[in-house]
Amino acid sequence: MKQVLTLSLGTGLIFCVLVLPNHPGTMTWSALNRWPLELPVIVALMVALGRLRGLATVIALLLVVSTLVKIADYGTFIAYNRTFNPIVDLFLINAGFGLLTTSLGLPLTLVLVLLGSAALALLFVLLRFALKAWADLPTQNWMRGVAAAGVLMAGTWAVADVGHHLDQWRFEASPPGTAWTSRLIYKRGAEMQATAADLAQFRRKAQSDPMLQAQGLLDKLEGRDVLLIWIESYGRASFDNPLYAQTHQQTLRSAETAIRETGMSMRSGWLTSPTAGGESWLAHGTLATGLWTSDNGRYNAMIASGRKWLFHYAQRAGYQTAAIMPAITLAWPESSAMGFDHVFAAADIPYQGKRFNWVTMPDQFTLAAYPDLLPQSAQPRFVQVALISSHAPWTPVPRMIPWEEIGDGSVFEQMAQQGPAPRELWKDRDAVRDAYRRSVDYSLQAAFAHVANLGAQAPLIIVAGDHQAAGFVAGSDNRDVPFHVIGPSEVVSHLAHWGLSDGLLPAPDTPVRRMDRFRDDFLSTFSSFEPLAKAAP
Repeated sequence: MKQVLTLSLGTGLIFCVLVLPNHPGTMTWSALNRWPLELPVIVALMVALGRLRGLATVIALLLVVSTLVKIADYGTFIAYNRTFNPIVDLFLINAGFGLLTTSLGLPLTLVLVLLGSAALALLFVLLRFALKAWADLPTQNWMRGVAAAGVLMAGTWAVADVGHHLDQWRFEASPPGTAWTSRLIYKRGAEMQATAADLAQFRRKAQSDPMLQAQGLLDKLEGRDVLLIWIESYGRASFDNPLYAQTHQQTLRSAETAIRETGMSMRSGWLTSPTAGGESWLAHGTLATGLWTSDNGRYNAMIASGRKWLFHYAQRAGYQTAAIMPAITLAWPESSAMGFDHVFAAADIPYQGKRFNWVTMPDQFTLAAYPDLLPQSAQPRFVQVALISSHAPWTPVPRMIPWEEIGDGSVFEQMAQQGPAPRELWKDRDAVRDAYRRSVDYSLQAAFAHVANLGAQAPLIIVAGDHQAAGFVAGSDNRDVPFHVIGPSEVVSHLAHWGLSDGLLPAPDTPVRRMDRFRDDFLSTFSSFEPLAKAAP
């Protein structure tokens, strides 16, 4: 009886590992309705050959690895709406640890890490014990022969299912059961191989830059400063999702009125971001290099390639370039490849208030402080400002105050201590969405109030979202983000052929351009040379 119970429980554990989903949408009890074709293969293999030294250990390790792949997919789907790719995503482990530490504190984060590690170790021990239970069954040679035949038949069935669903061959109907865990691991291996090949091709493309020989760069700006403002997690959901549209569009309408009173002109459109849910640097790199940096493998290859960023070309045109990066709290050596004369990280921005959890300082302070950070120079300036108040975990949410009261930022200290802690907020998805709505609205208010304060002598200003929020927040898988160009009408009029909408609300049917087209389109539009990359929608 004890042996039957052991075999049953062990087989049940292997069954659960094999049917474990990798996507939030399939993490339901219906997953238990699957019959994993790998299960009879594993059981029969252990009966036939289980006494081979190390076989149970190898199979247990493979099952644990498959579990890790599924868990990694699950987390990556929630955050970025895609699968986990080990070649380019290993750094996310460290990034996730940092975010957990900020949100939950180091002690609780370490406890969670230790518990997770212990759970995986326990899973390995239990799986190995379950496999050994089948291997240790008293059997005769003919029984092991039957089991070996069972391995062959069940294995053939599983291979047929894998090939059918991966379009290697087609049957009129899918074979009964599913070898989906095997399909997942096979697909992940193929994706890694394709990623390696893609990176090789990407490196070759990075070496071919159509703008390298261009002359007369940005001369149509006639020495006017340029300001690029990134708004974190500002995507098409602000226009398409009823949870956010009313709030955000009302803020944009009010900002549009205030900016028109300064005499400035506005145009707005859509860009397709290479990322969603996070990894803002992929969007920043894509827009500034003209390369589709859709993952961190491509991003690292782009950094190493020597590719010229938009800021390099601004330098060639006589501009002083700078990056205001309040989210940067560690060393940022790759910034040396981006074309910035000056980089101001969080420690370089004189904020004296408390952090807003992960957010080092509120956007209004960043926008009030950065002009005084820039060195005095007769050169025109090309400045990037990355706003972060609308970055998860979206608590607490700052509020706007009179600009003259900002001072050293200590006025924000009380705000930074209000609102629920991240661990409380994130227990309620509706509360998370509402916090997201309010935080993006705050960032929009801060950004466009700053633009209106700059007045008619403002730089040419580009305000852009970097990516949509995570799918469960945005409410869709769409990766479009809005961008707005603001400046004197005679400057903004150069964009007439881009097909943009007038004002700050891009029409739903405004043509969408991929973010990797922006650099060449921008340089071509504001330079007197014959466009090398035609700016078309």
